[in-house]
Order: sequence, then C-alpha cells, then structure tokens
Amino acid sequence: MSDWINVAPAEEIEPRDFRITDFGDIEIAVINVDGEFFAIEDVCTHDGGELTGGIIDGDQIECPRHGARFCIRTGAVLAPPAYEDISVFPCRVENGIVQVRDNRDD
Repeated sequence: MSDWINVAPAEEIEPRDFRITDFGDIEIAVINVDGEFFAIEDVCTHDGGELTGGIIDGDQIECPRHGARFCIRTGAVLAPPAYEDISVFPCRVENGIVQVRDNRDD
C-alpha cells in the first residue's frame, strides 16, 4: 500500500478549483466539489488530453478538447466521444491538508 501524498492545504482549493500532483508517471487532479475533495487521473480517455482546464459543473468535468464528460466522484464516463472511465484515487483531508494515495498497486 502506498503512502499518502500531500497536495495542498484544503483552504487553498476553492470549490470548482483543482490542484495537480503526480505519481511520477501520471498526473492527478484533486478537485473540490462543494467542499469534498476527489482525485482523478488528469487525462481524457478519448484522446489522452488533459481534463483540467475544462468546465467543472457540479460533480462533472468536461474535456476542453472534444466535450467528453466524466463524473469526478466515480470516474464514470457520462458523454461521448469518450467511452472508457477515468481512474480515480483515494483522497482525504488530514490536519487541514488534502492528501491523495496511489492505489494502482492495491
């Protein structure tokens, strides 16, 4: 099991805002959805472009390139042209710091 990685103080990530961290080989977007934090791989499964920079509406993010939509909470694809879900990662707030954990080896 991997260790938790500090991302940022929770107070620094406003609702509908995000911070990027990486696990070496992939970038993770930690997004504030109405005071709850969720972590997704920052890549559209349609064409490999970044999701961040796209519109965040409630618990959905829209790819800025071709409009695919994903659920930030679950990673589920919600609209084409993407047909594969995105990866999600455990996220928590510990002592006021947002943390994320790489669960790919679990």
